[in-house]
Amino acid sequence: MLVLGIETSCDETGFAIYDSEQGLLAHCLYSQVALHADYGGVVPELASRDHVRKILPMFDQVLAKAGVTKQALDGIAYTAGPGLMGALMVGGSMATALGFTLDIPVVGVHHMEGHLLAPMLEDKPPQFPFVALLVSGGHTQLVSVKGIGDYQLLGESLDDAAGEAFDKTAKMLDLDYPGGPVLAQMAESGEYSRFDFPRPMTDKPGLDFSFSGLKTHTRNLIESHRGSDVLPDQQTIYDICAGFQEAVVDTLTVKCKRALKQTEMNRLVIAGGVSANKRLRQKLETELSQFGAQVFYARHEFCTDNGAMIAYAGCQRLLAGERSELALSVTPRWPLQSLSSINGAN
Repeated sequence: MLVLGIETSCDETGFAIYDSEQGLLAHCLYSQVALHADYGGVVPELASRDHVRKILPMFDQVLAKAGVTKQALDGIAYTAGPGLMGALMVGGSMATALGFTLDIPVVGVHHMEGHLLAPMLEDKPPQFPFVALLVSGGHTQLVSVKGIGDYQLLGESLDDAAGEAFDKTAKMLDLDYPGGPVLAQMAESGEYSRFDFPRPMTDKPGLDFSFSGLKTHTRNLIESHRGSDVLPDQQTIYDICAGFQEAVVDTLTVKCKRALKQTEMNRLVIAGGVSANKRLRQKLETELSQFGAQVFYARHEFCTDNGAMIAYAGCQRLLAGERSELALSVTPRWPLQSLSSINGAN
């Protein structure tokens, strides 16, 4: 089955073509980072307009890259939620219109299921069951995964997502947008042991997260160490970045180890934008190897939003017989655990 994947949930326009027998044939991605940089964050209206501007040229681009025609497509998958309503509607409108025109099935895909299954596109994909850490700018969740659609929420952030905390802390330090990757890069020049950051909720049982207190601690550090300028000196900024990152990584690692022991599983998948963080990958691989557990993650280009993960997830659901109505349907808030389970994957 040849499936087109369309991703427009936030500020990336992604297209991909996935074949159930040959695997991923092509993908292309356009990021709106430069567009939103002046505003310090994603502006929903601008995001929707830019998706409209790029969606048709990128469709032609991915078809040419894969060497197929639109008539060869057997199905279409699009991100139906969660995400920005206007942005979701752009991708959904194109998917349903194409499905109607070509008389092929269309399926709406859960954005976080796409992230969760992104490591399946790698040469050595994880086997079910596993624990998934979904960690991005909008989500921080631990999920027990026994199969596609068979999800149990183990824990989640009670306030800010980890990626959101990265971005807000970067903003306090007047770093360029997007702040998370810039903060992580600056942390490489810092000494994380200089400041004592808390590890929120690691001293209590359970698998929920909280990162709002960590931001408050960082703000207090900035206030107490600034000199004649509104910000501390450069080395202190490096050290704050390093200490903050280490606190987030330690917190995530503690919770992942707990989740694996609680579920008696030995495989962990990390997915979402923050899964690209090098320190997080290093820490998890080191800590989990001590008790024989493995860590899986997607290649860097598939950690952030992309069409390939949507094409793969959609292909599995189309093969299982799922179909969406050709009336446009998007869901800005959509619990992952509400999805239906399917048997088998290709």
